[in-house]
Amino acid sequence: MIKYNNMKKSKIMTALYAKAKADKAKALMALDLLENNAVGIGDHTAEDFFNDAEKSLQLLVDAEDKLETLQTHFDIEKDNI
Repeated sequence: MIKYNNMKKSKIMTALYAKAKADKAKALMALDLLENNAVGIGDHTAEDFFNDAEKSLQLLVDAEDKLETLQTHFDIEKDNI
């Protein structure tokens, strides 16, 4: 496992981890809104809803992959952020 002692690299990994956490939160919020509050979203067709849900799911998958990778390879702990 690579450990980063250089402060600059550590800040980069911390920023990447924070962005991945934010992307995960954004995806979960969007999926929740689409599933539970669809009436609050105006002119969406069924295809619009599906496309938005698919984009949000992909964002969630990507974010979780990034979080796992940073934790595995760069010793970023879940509670560091």
